[in-house]
Amino acid sequence: MNILGISAYYHDSAAALVQDGDLVAAAQEERFTRKKHDPRFPKHAIAYCLREGGITVRDLDYVCFYEKPFLKFDRLLETYLGFVPQGYRSFVTAIPVWLRDKLWMRDDIRKMLDYEGDVLFTEHHESHAASAFYPSPFREAAFLTMDGVGEWATSSYGVGRGNALEMMGELKFPHSLGLLYSAFTSYAGFKVNSGEYKVMGLAPYGEPRYVDVILRELVDLKEDGSVWLNMEYFNYCQGLTMTNGKFDRLLGGPARRPESRLTQREMDLARSIQDVTEEAMLRMTRHVHRETKQQALCLAGGVALNCVGNGRILREGPFDHIWIQPAAGDAGGAVGAALAVWHRFLEHGRLDPSSRTDGYLDGMKGAFLGPAFTPAEIRGFLDDRAIPFREVPRHALPQEVARLLANEQVVGWLQGRMEFGPRALGGRSILADARSTRMQSQLNLKIKFRESFRPFAPSVLRENVSEWFEVDCESPYMLLVAPVREELCFPMTAEQKSLFGIEKLNVPRSTIPAVTHVDYSARIQTVTERENPAYYALLKAFRDETGCAVLVNTSFNVRGEPIVCTPADAYRCFMRTEMDYLVLENFILDKREQPAVENDDSWMQEFQLD
Repeated sequence: MNILGISAYYHDSAAALVQDGDLVAAAQEERFTRKKHDPRFPKHAIAYCLREGGITVRDLDYVCFYEKPFLKFDRLLETYLGFVPQGYRSFVTAIPVWLRDKLWMRDDIRKMLDYEGDVLFTEHHESHAASAFYPSPFREAAFLTMDGVGEWATSSYGVGRGNALEMMGELKFPHSLGLLYSAFTSYAGFKVNSGEYKVMGLAPYGEPRYVDVILRELVDLKEDGSVWLNMEYFNYCQGLTMTNGKFDRLLGGPARRPESRLTQREMDLARSIQDVTEEAMLRMTRHVHRETKQQALCLAGGVALNCVGNGRILREGPFDHIWIQPAAGDAGGAVGAALAVWHRFLEHGRLDPSSRTDGYLDGMKGAFLGPAFTPAEIRGFLDDRAIPFREVPRHALPQEVARLLANEQVVGWLQGRMEFGPRALGGRSILADARSTRMQSQLNLKIKFRESFRPFAPSVLRENVSEWFEVDCESPYMLLVAPVREELCFPMTAEQKSLFGIEKLNVPRSTIPAVTHVDYSARIQTVTERENPAYYALLKAFRDETGCAVLVNTSFNVRGEPIVCTPADAYRCFMRTEMDYLVLENFILDKREQPAVENDDSWMQEFQLD
């Protein structure tokens, strides 16, 4: 049986294919269109999923959309009516689109796919819950979903057992932890639905100066973690902005203009909202533990991408085990929708996680659910365009690349299937030596072309993780933050302690400075041989070469672009940055040998998957 899940029309549209209960493919539309956070109907992602599954549209038994349009329209209409006469401009902008297009989603899907079968709809937070529990490694577990808003719900919790999901409670719009964080994201001058991770990265540079005023004026944080927002300060119900003038006056001035210089004020705002968010996440998880009596917790929803908060849940929360959906945001809703049809609608049983025979820890298969390219395809691409390369035997590749990395060379790395979700996990990565004191600034300024304050994450061999970080558990999806081990850290001098804000950036913090944030933390990815043998072999070779089991792993893209998908995408990114080497499967490209590339992408388009 073939079930296609779709998420679309807000941000990060995606498609996922489930065959007889097994997730065989999933991808975001942005990877094919090269438009970051592309919200459009995911026709390219769908075409890929069908190819990967070896089927056509006519083989689909069900198509499922990740939320219910009529419920969402009900929320929009009721909200606008509740704020009359305010919000007229927003009303006349949004409602015609719904009346013309979005309410007729079933017809639209059938038309876009040329499909005549059943089209089903799950609720938004049901999709998140399904994506959290069904692929998890637990027989039964509590689940907690947190985001901006779906139809009405903004957070929900319950218990998963077998193929059943029991919803036990939810928080409703306009009261939302995700929208509160997004309001501060916008106020700090970053884009909503894409800049929240920048706020999280900026937070350690600041002081929590605004926590008291946030908790006193903006939000009533209850003991169970529910948040009740003072809507006098927010504009998202009736307007086209997140906050209003009263919000500005409360916090001492207008919002930062995008791309303007960051000041200590933005750093303090980021730290303050991050602290409030972490406290809310901890209170929510404690409440869920009390209500469900479960020992394992599954997380999804955009707030579950807050890996600093996840780390605190792991260290300070009441659950023995946690598992986080790697595509926790809206993209993962496509996976949840398809799995909800298989397990909830069709009532098929769920595979006992302990009986997996494919070598993966969970049903997300390491998140390696996107396209892969054979050596023959890559060689054809390189030969056709007369691109200089060197072919290396598979068995010799890890040692050769490890030596390059040990010499402080920056390497683009395309291996196997592309990752699903926002993190590069060793399929489409830029790699570097974590021991280098110059690597953090070099990667940000010369390769990623992004803000200098942004931290980089480490990949570490699973068997060595506790030697480098204060944690000893699986973290395959780079969604947990933990401290670097104390004995590896450098104590700060009195002069260094007196530094403020961005001045802290250039102070080496540990023996792995390129992945140690200013608060001595790191966002960790553990790597195992069974889930990613090629990347594991490279890390092992680097450990043998240097004694260090840690590499810098950042996503293979530049600022403003999605993670690369194809070898052509990778080559274009390689040539537009100061990367030293590009590794496409077992082909190594040296930047010094490459011909100049004109600033014209037309020849690249020939190799795109569509």
